[in-house]
Amino acid sequence: MKFTLSAALLLLPVVNGFAPIPSSSAAVSSTQRFAEAEVFDQEKFIAESKEMRLKHLEEQSMFALKIAVENYGNAVFPNALIAGDCVITHLLDRMGYLKDGKCKVMVVDTFHLFPETMDFVKEVEEHYGFKAEVFCADGVEVSDKAGYDTKYGADLWKENIDEYDRVCKVEPFQRGLKTLKTDCMINGRTRWQGAERAWIDLFENAPIGGGLAKCNPIAYWTLEDTFDYLAKYKVPHHPLHAKGYPSIGDAKDTIPIPEDGSVKFVDYKFDGDFTEWLNYGLERKGRFVGLKNADGSTKTECGIHVDGAERTWDRDLWEDGSAVKKVEGTEKALEVKKSGKPSVMVVYAP
Repeated sequence: MKFTLSAALLLLPVVNGFAPIPSSSAAVSSTQRFAEAEVFDQEKFIAESKEMRLKHLEEQSMFALKIAVENYGNAVFPNALIAGDCVITHLLDRMGYLKDGKCKVMVVDTFHLFPETMDFVKEVEEHYGFKAEVFCADGVEVSDKAGYDTKYGADLWKENIDEYDRVCKVEPFQRGLKTLKTDCMINGRTRWQGAERAWIDLFENAPIGGGLAKCNPIAYWTLEDTFDYLAKYKVPHHPLHAKGYPSIGDAKDTIPIPEDGSVKFVDYKFDGDFTEWLNYGLERKGRFVGLKNADGSTKTECGIHVDGAERTWDRDLWEDGSAVKKVEGTEKALEVKKSGKPSVMVVYAP
């Protein structure tokens, strides 16, 4: 859209006691000069302004990542391969932290992800030249869905969603942080994602006793900023964005938005009404569809990003050298009971 001032305004005489009425030749001359002047181009101005904003956000995010990686010995990035995580992956690569191993990348395979997700993990590894650490349900080998079904049941998520979250998301997540000796966790949450996250900052305090810091490098980005960044640098991103998914989680409860798949991000451009994705709080609208919490409320989190989820059983509850032991399963618990020795058994459900 371009704006011009009406030439007629330049032809209006100024009548007062001091200024003479201009001649017609002077008026024509003024009109010609105005026509030759540069016209204000709104689209160009908006594009330049967005570029300025994105440059600032990039610098701010890289500052946060530098603090997280350089000031802690074991920064870990749990990567879910959603749009914001792809931005962080690209920034970490630009800073050299992926190839030199200063920041490790962790992926949790729930055994219920879209097939495209784990394929995309391999693509990202090859593109940036690093190897992600993959964690899954305890006692099951990575990629062994049949083993998971045998041990936990293919319908666990239908029978007990909280237990499913614990087994497939929270416990592997905690175990991953512990295994990698994480002291700073990098994640892609943003204020734009909704009210539950509306006040997060670049950094959050470590939980009491846990010693684990949390860095949110894109906390102040909108989803539009995120896709602008992907387009600017031609960043590899999840293939399901091209099929109508603004955010990607488990295949069992993630849908396109709108459901007819009419909005897509293809070849680094939006096809369809992008406001269906980019308006405030809509990024995760297609996630956890049809799921309820135990209290009947609508599910909006899987348990990983709630307070205390980054704590681990033995690191945060008990001091080193404690007599407290972890008991694996019902049979082991019964052995303790049958031993006749005085004991106290506690079920820990974070």
